[in-house]
Amino acid sequence: MSSDSSTLGPALPGTLHTTDSVPVHRRRAYWREALSQTFWAADRSAPEVGRGAVRASLLGPIRAVTADGDPLRASRTRRLIAGSDNEDFLVVKLLSRGVARIEQDGRDACVRPGQLFVYDMARPVHLAFPQGFRTKSLMLPREILGVSESDLQRITASPLGSESALGALLTPFLSRLVDTAATYPQRTGEAIARNVVDLVQTLAEERLGRATADTPTAARMSLLRIRAYIDQHLTDPDLTPDAIARAHHISVRYLHKLFELEDITVSRWIQQRRLEQCRRDLARRQAVGLTIAAVAHRWGFASASHFSRVFRATYGVSPVEWRNSAAPGDA
Repeated sequence: MSSDSSTLGPALPGTLHTTDSVPVHRRRAYWREALSQTFWAADRSAPEVGRGAVRASLLGPIRAVTADGDPLRASRTRRLIAGSDNEDFLVVKLLSRGVARIEQDGRDACVRPGQLFVYDMARPVHLAFPQGFRTKSLMLPREILGVSESDLQRITASPLGSESALGALLTPFLSRLVDTAATYPQRTGEAIARNVVDLVQTLAEERLGRATADTPTAARMSLLRIRAYIDQHLTDPDLTPDAIARAHHISVRYLHKLFELEDITVSRWIQQRRLEQCRRDLARRQAVGLTIAAVAHRWGFASASHFSRVFRATYGVSPVEWRNSAAPGDA
């Protein structure tokens, strides 16, 4: 959905608000209102001619948001927090372009491209982008996190980059997840939302020094690494539980035990991720010249007929029907 008039409608799942078609004299006000509807009520200052675009999608109870715009400053004060309803979110944000400064809970940090940071909308926060920026955010309702107030206050405004093991896992995961949020069926989105909650809990526990080899946090960390490995090797038709276990120096039995945390088998997870990639490719303009079999083989399906059967069982339509009905580039 694209919203390009000078007056915003309600912020709906899958909404795109952009200043591209807004009259110049209205752009600044429009951009500030779009950000307030998508993120939170705040005191915002922007250039006289504010330019930007913000896209929001839902993953179960989680909002996935991409924002791209001109320099911006935003402050959420106690007054605004007291007057706001239904804005009790924790935001996990990846800075893709530009630089940022985040102030919360007594910390003042500079954020570089490729770094993640967390802030809590239930407490005062100041965020500044002194130059053009792009961010990818996951907004999580605080009630689903299961992290105490005191623990949350210890992880805010603390940038996390790829130099740490957890940052190296989280950064590409969050980026891809926000980019593809609108493509997932509702059931898949809800399952992914549970994984995101695990990620934030893992981040909190690692930052607080609680991760040990035998804790649930350690199991989630292992699962994160394995899921990232699977995503990197989806095109390999020989990607099997045995191969995955060998690559991570664990037993196949322990691998299956880890995936019991997701209430899914390893093989089913691999198949689900491959189907999602095929579904995206079949709707892309660049893949119009490829046969169904070629797309299936590209993502590790050895049999085109088997691919067609599981695709229909999962999405309710055949690959051909999906390709014919999907607008190129929209899925």
